[in-house]
Amino acid sequence: MSNALFAGVDVGSLSTDVVLIDSAGATRAEVVFPTGINGAEAAQKAYDLALEQGGISRDQIKAVIATGYGRAAVAFASGKTTEISCHGVGAHHLFPDTGTVIDIGGQDSKVIQVDGRGRMLDFSMNDKCAAGTGRFLEVMAAQLEMNLNELSDPRHVSGESVQISSTCTVFAESEVISLLAKHTPREQIINGLQRSIVNRIWSMVISIGIQGEITITGGVAKNKGLVTVLEEKLGMHLNVPDNPQTVGALGAAHIAQRGFKDE
Repeated sequence: MSNALFAGVDVGSLSTDVVLIDSAGATRAEVVFPTGINGAEAAQKAYDLALEQGGISRDQIKAVIATGYGRAAVAFASGKTTEISCHGVGAHHLFPDTGTVIDIGGQDSKVIQVDGRGRMLDFSMNDKCAAGTGRFLEVMAAQLEMNLNELSDPRHVSGESVQISSTCTVFAESEVISLLAKHTPREQIINGLQRSIVNRIWSMVISIGIQGEITITGGVAKNKGLVTVLEEKLGMHLNVPDNPQTVGALGAAHIAQRGFKDE
């Protein structure tokens, strides 16, 4: 058991993430790979890259748990589970006092309550529209002729803002185009966009409540401006992982390890 290794494979809408851990829970390899149009191929390539990165042979991996919207495509997985479960376990591993997880991914966002082992107790999810997700920010950044790093600058949320009232990405995009035509300062538009996302997250938080520390996961957690506004809205500090994008894969790897221990 001391030499056992475990893998988590998270096939998301924008990226496929793989994390390999050892029996002590230490990360041995971590890969983020574009999902593209073929989730099965992306999963295999990301997994192979992780093995190569860690200098690990395939037969050293004792269990593989797949998660994410494309988990069914991971043919080499020994088990599959939801990303809600995986983000809870991954966040708990990184921040043991986590009681609430806010996961903002490429196509949906979730607020998850977890117990003392990171197991899901309750959750609220927005999966009906891309508004308030990574895809939403990509579309808005394109209209503003900015990259995502520029968009996430926390300086943009310190001044005035305009209200972005649409809850649909397409209509919000039209609002942004109209505001730009009126020569509205980009900083005010960015501030309004960030606050519109936070308001959607806030409504989900209110629906299930807050317990313990809050950890934010998913690629959008790299958006420092959004994290700043969300902390203001919640009146609480947020735990931000060094690589929030791979927390789901990390949780899947730990679920694989737990299952192996329980056998």
